[in-house]
Amino acid sequence: MSALVMPWVLGICCVVLSLAAFGAIIRMIKGPALLDRVLAADVLLAVVAAALAIDMAANRHTNHMALIVAITLIGFIGSVTVARFVQERRRP
Repeated sequence: MSALVMPWVLGICCVVLSLAAFGAIIRMIKGPALLDRVLAADVLLAVVAAALAIDMAANRHTNHMALIVAITLIGFIGSVTVARFVQERRRP
């Protein structure tokens, strides 16, 4: 990419990820249900993973790859666990 375009792209990515993180944090605070909060936490983990991926692309390294895999696995396992817990709780 051109040297003039890269700072603009990184700035736009930072703004979009910041807005997504802000929205997820607001949803975690307001709720109203447990599943809303879990989904917001999952979105926040995805935003962190995307930020790490953008850092890797901008600086041309792969140092954070294991961390991205761990974050996504934790998010997935946590979401599935809470969904199963809520499903069992709602049964009569």
